[in-house]
Amino acid sequence: MSVVVIVYNDEARLSTAVRSVLEQTLRSVEVVIVDDHSTDGSYEVAGRLAAEHPDRVRAYRLPENSGGCGAPRNHGIQRTRGEYVLFLDSDDVLERNACRNMLEAAESTGADLVSGLCVRVHVDTRTRKEVKWYPWLYARTRTLDSVSELPDLLVYDTLSTNKCYRRDFLVEGGLKFPVGIHYEDLFFSAQAYAAARRITLIPNRVYDWNVVESSEAKSISNRRAEIANFAHRMEIHRRVDRLLADQDMAALKFHKDIKFLKHDLVLHLRDLPFRDAAYRREFAELARAYLASIDPAAYDEVEPIHAICAYLLRVSDWENLLPAVDTLTNRDKVSAPLVERDGRIYWCDGHLDGTGEEGEFARRVLDVTELGYHARPVEKLFLRNELTQYEEETARGGVRLAGRVTNPLGVIPPEARLTAELDFYARRPGVRFQTFRAPVTAVRHDGPYITWQATADISKILRPLGIVDAVWDVRLQLDVDGKRTTSRLTAAEPGLATGELLVRPRLTRLVADRVEPLISARGHLSFRLVPGKKANAVVTRGLQGAPGRLAKSGYRKAKALRKKATSGATKIRLYHEVFQRMPVHRRLVVFESHLGRQYSDSPRAIYEEMRRQGLDFEAVWSYTGRPDGFPADVTLVRRWSLPYLRALARAEFWIDNQSYPLKLTKRPGTTYLQTWHGSALKRMGFDEPGWKLKTRAEQAEQQRTLDRFDHFLIRSEHDVRTLAKAFRLHEKTLLRLGYPRNDALAQARQATERPPLAAELGIPADKKVLLYAPTFRHHGGRRFALPFDVERFAEEFGDEYVLLVRAHYLNHVVLPPSVRGRVIDVSAHHDVTPVLALADALITDYSSVMFDYALLDRPMLFFAYDYEEYVHEGRGTYFDLLERAPGPVVRTEDELRSVLRASSLEDQTVKYAAARERFVADFGEYDKGTAARRIVDEFFAEWRQQ
Repeated sequence: MSVVVIVYNDEARLSTAVRSVLEQTLRSVEVVIVDDHSTDGSYEVAGRLAAEHPDRVRAYRLPENSGGCGAPRNHGIQRTRGEYVLFLDSDDVLERNACRNMLEAAESTGADLVSGLCVRVHVDTRTRKEVKWYPWLYARTRTLDSVSELPDLLVYDTLSTNKCYRRDFLVEGGLKFPVGIHYEDLFFSAQAYAAARRITLIPNRVYDWNVVESSEAKSISNRRAEIANFAHRMEIHRRVDRLLADQDMAALKFHKDIKFLKHDLVLHLRDLPFRDAAYRREFAELARAYLASIDPAAYDEVEPIHAICAYLLRVSDWENLLPAVDTLTNRDKVSAPLVERDGRIYWCDGHLDGTGEEGEFARRVLDVTELGYHARPVEKLFLRNELTQYEEETARGGVRLAGRVTNPLGVIPPEARLTAELDFYARRPGVRFQTFRAPVTAVRHDGPYITWQATADISKILRPLGIVDAVWDVRLQLDVDGKRTTSRLTAAEPGLATGELLVRPRLTRLVADRVEPLISARGHLSFRLVPGKKANAVVTRGLQGAPGRLAKSGYRKAKALRKKATSGATKIRLYHEVFQRMPVHRRLVVFESHLGRQYSDSPRAIYEEMRRQGLDFEAVWSYTGRPDGFPADVTLVRRWSLPYLRALARAEFWIDNQSYPLKLTKRPGTTYLQTWHGSALKRMGFDEPGWKLKTRAEQAEQQRTLDRFDHFLIRSEHDVRTLAKAFRLHEKTLLRLGYPRNDALAQARQATERPPLAAELGIPADKKVLLYAPTFRHHGGRRFALPFDVERFAEEFGDEYVLLVRAHYLNHVVLPPSVRGRVIDVSAHHDVTPVLALADALITDYSSVMFDYALLDRPMLFFAYDYEEYVHEGRGTYFDLLERAPGPVVRTEDELRSVLRASSLEDQTVKYAAARERFVADFGEYDKGTAARRIVDEFFAEWRQQ
């Protein structure tokens, strides 16, 4: 094997690279060093290595610098003598077994090209962070007869250095790197992939790509401030496209187009806010020419913001493009005012009126309805805040700032009361001892924006410690009628913020006496301490000397100690060794519903019954996320916080419907009342196939957590045969009382008036209510896509029905504005019981709400569009829903609409009356409407106040 090592002005690292070749476990490896006419001592180092290893190392020097990697690599190919060729850069290294592993793969498969895993090693980080290069391509060994079998290989792994090539394949095929142009790896790799008769991928690590983030001399590919860099990238892409067309591989271009939109273009788009107008014009001309060749269908395969940016660049809409780039850089930021048109939400309105294919394309790309911006309240939006003014007030040591906050779709209404303040805080988390604040003197509506002005006396309010808190970030806290939204200050134009301001660090002005504005990589305004030259030299020597090393060591130890003190393991130990040794707090009850996500279900029903009866007790509710919606007369504790653990350790009762943290044992003096959250259709606990495959130790650990239950609520003998058996519960644990949450449903069966929730949701009196409540769906994220066209549904049935959509608490759904008033998302309502009581009919799939809703004796429809997958590819079920469903089971959207059209709800009520009666008898026999009262009578009667 021959390894071609290229070098240019890298005398310090060349020896390490060559040594990684000489120390390979495969001995028959030669090194061909090609120096690209270095001006330092690189060639002398190469000559010395060749002299030390005359039988294995040869060194060559090009007569003049080529300006890239192509020429020296081409020269090296001609000088190699091995049967196989690899390429290595002087600042990188080969993994010790790389040559052996690649040779074995090539010889055993006859491949022209063998590729292995490359790892980016960030050598200037303290831990030498490692990032694998597209590891999914190298999950296993596989051999391809054509790169068309794996398009991602050509599209993503464009490196030439993690590959081994048969020399005859390179020479006879005339494969060479392009010269005089950057990004030569992209074209060379494409040539090799297209020409190879066989390609083998191995999962072995073969190449360490050493990355130095702080290097002043940027690599060619990282010199994105040079417009020539982008011009070269575009030319290489055009050459690859022509190659694919010539090789009859045009189908691969679609995959390459997708990658261009979401990667290659994005790299340069993110830098646009930092570039001047001349750069932007030239960039746009180059990009537009290539974007014209992109398949429009590729825009549908990338994230919406990637497609939006590419489209706006294509039509030279700079007014909307630069804000969109802000969202591209800062995920989830809403940087455009947005516009609603025909029931859809669009990024901007300047391109929606076009006709023909181009108009349809614009509307498709700019449609952001599915992102759900229109459904979020202001406190849950990350809004763009563009800095429009930055002026120093030298006499006062302050700065005048002004900006405008995007107000998408008027989420901040004109009548809202607005106040704001600026926060200055240290960027380094470990030294955020204090936040300094400055008032905002003016904040008001201005069209689609909220404008603000402030004067911050930096010299008075900013008191950094110095040295360790060198960078300070700024954010605006905007209060809208008591709801707060936080935004960073975005500098949209280069050169807006300049100059220096005086400050007084607490470690005296010897450390630093000024700050200067700094624009972060994400485009946000911050301030950086500017130390004096002499003081900086003293400080630097101190930090590099023994006192500095001691201080840094002490800081790291303190940081590690803090991390350890707040870790899960430490909390668990604190719970068992400290909190559980405290006495039981009598009459303390800890409630939890759905892992703290809701104030709902049977724990809520029991708590409210205890309050109704006037019991003397202390209530603690756990919450996850925000504590909105929980009652005001309880103590709220964040799940997994120390107050939460302390309350659990000392409580007399635990009441929840799922599970308290598994690793927390329950003391004997605590009673655990498990209400559970629903009867079972799908298999649970030890009946699940996955649990049967676990080790005895894992099963024993799971059983220990289940054995914490002192009492387990049962609503039918079906629960005894399924849940109780699956959890291996003892008979004495079971309470055949029904579910307290269903008391309201059992009582609502006889109600004649519509619940007050209808008025709260704005449902007209003449409209019937359908509820769609599906079970949990795992799609790699929380977003749940409705399995039917909700706009068509609303159009067809909106005159007669209002459809409520209740997603599982682990999912969320986005509804388009076009269905407003006809389809309502009620997922945010903590408790589903009032929603069930409101619905005139239920549409579900396999959700356990079917067992609860049956108590109302109202029509149910089962939309089981993925039944086979759910039953056979999931956990499996305890019974066949198709046989026992107390209502029609439909499998397609058309069938669902057909059932709703064919018969009225009254017809459904009569037709399936007997089936619903059997269903309730089988699955809700103990739900009599008295469960909460009976539980309070049995466990808490003595707490009644006299």
